[in-house]
Amino acid sequence: MKIVIFASGSGSNAENIVNHFAGTDITVSSIFCNISGAGVFERASRLGVPCELFTREEWKTGDRIDSILNEYNPDLIVLAGFLWKFPSRLLSKFPHVINVHPALLPKFGGKGMYGMKVHEAVVESRENESGITIHWVNEHYDEGAVIYQAKCEVLPSDTAYDIAQKIHQLEGQHFPRIVEEVLKDIEPKS
Repeated sequence: MKIVIFASGSGSNAENIVNHFAGTDITVSSIFCNISGAGVFERASRLGVPCELFTREEWKTGDRIDSILNEYNPDLIVLAGFLWKFPSRLLSKFPHVINVHPALLPKFGGKGMYGMKVHEAVVESRENESGITIHWVNEHYDEGAVIYQAKCEVLPSDTAYDIAQKIHQLEGQHFPRIVEEVLKDIEPKS
């Protein structure tokens, strides 16, 4: 089976997923990134995974991206720190798309809620827990059906940075495993 990953940042989740499936019949065939110079390019190069850079205009029109995705023909698309809304045109062609969000949805989700912004909102709201949500992607930010959630305690003394570290640990521990579980329920493409 084939996975394509979309990432916008350092690529730590992408690397964890690639390493998780090393030596199996599941392959991360490509990583797509919308940020020139993002750390994911160095990681992808080191891991031997092709990494495709694309622009906002290419994302909107779809010509180049749709063509490349059709060539890879992934069984599953994984959003791992990818910050742009996934378009309906791609969801209709590739209905198996999942995302990891750094909070316990439905709290702290939606447009503009990503990374440190989420953790700062958790601190400001004086939450006593946070976590990750792995969910199906639909036409709206962070509104797809929840697949899995993992929680962590938020202490009164925790800063947004402290919470980010806890979330990063949860992602590393759970995200590759849940990707594998999701793949078990998908019929492989030919």
